[in-house]
Amino acid sequence: MDPLDRVVKPKTKRAKRFLEKREPKLNENTKNAMLIRGGNANLTVTAVLKDIYAVKKPFAVLYKKKNITRPFEDQTSLEFFSKKSDCSLFLFGSHNKKRPNNLIIGRMFDYHVLDMIELGVEKFVSLKDVKNSKCPEGTKPMLIFAGDMFDVNEEYRRLKSLLIDFFRGPTVPSIRLAGLEYILHFTAVDGKIYMRSYKVLLKKSGCKIPRIELEEMGPSLDLVMRRTHLASDDLYKLSLKQPKALKPKKKKNISHDVFGTTYGRIHMQKQDLSKLQTRKMKGLKKRPAEKLAEDGGATPKKSKSA
Repeated sequence: MDPLDRVVKPKTKRAKRFLEKREPKLNENTKNAMLIRGGNANLTVTAVLKDIYAVKKPFAVLYKKKNITRPFEDQTSLEFFSKKSDCSLFLFGSHNKKRPNNLIIGRMFDYHVLDMIELGVEKFVSLKDVKNSKCPEGTKPMLIFAGDMFDVNEEYRRLKSLLIDFFRGPTVPSIRLAGLEYILHFTAVDGKIYMRSYKVLLKKSGCKIPRIELEEMGPSLDLVMRRTHLASDDLYKLSLKQPKALKPKKKKNISHDVFGTTYGRIHMQKQDLSKLQTRKMKGLKKRPAEKLAEDGGATPKKSKSA
């Protein structure tokens, strides 16, 4: 039996808080990523992992020791590290003659590998090589994807979803203009993926809306797709399932027309219109014959007084 699968009862309050933090929640925590260096990683791959770690901090764990594993052949090591560090995303770097400067990006579902895509690094410019100002640690990036391949090809579509999961950062309730200072741009063209990162500079424009300028910040990567390991449609659909409590409740008896006008339908009990109180007008007064008909007969005449 796997020691990580056994039921652990907390003995201290600190252990109880630790286990509660890992329990399933309606609104899950921000996804953490683990960056693992393979047994034969070279200086380029190591530098890429360090720069991605600097971009992803504080929601990342960097393993500095080399780990001799092949994710496409055996995934047990990744699943073990995922349980140990509570990370649902991973980036594995390796280098060999057959696949030089190799990166494997993937994600977990229930501590098992869901998607995994292998990318080759053809060109790399690190954060240190670009002598410009950097964004503060933990800045939430804006993600831009350019290229028809991200919408047409299934592998590129899944890669787009994987990159969004990896770099999206925490979910925030509101956004301020000064916080939009970091852009990650991905372009798919001619069988390659170009990753560029920019810092947003807000310049004076003479009006309320500032003038926007982009300054390259690094890291910069030219990637090519190699092997892929994609989840089946059923498993992928299961991983996207949301709890019922998060689904918006359907509002009944409300409809909208083509112009966006909202219409509501109100259900009322049957009303007796004969008892409806109307405005007292001389023309609406009942005649003596109508009163007699309602009373069901003639009223006795008053006797003349002697």
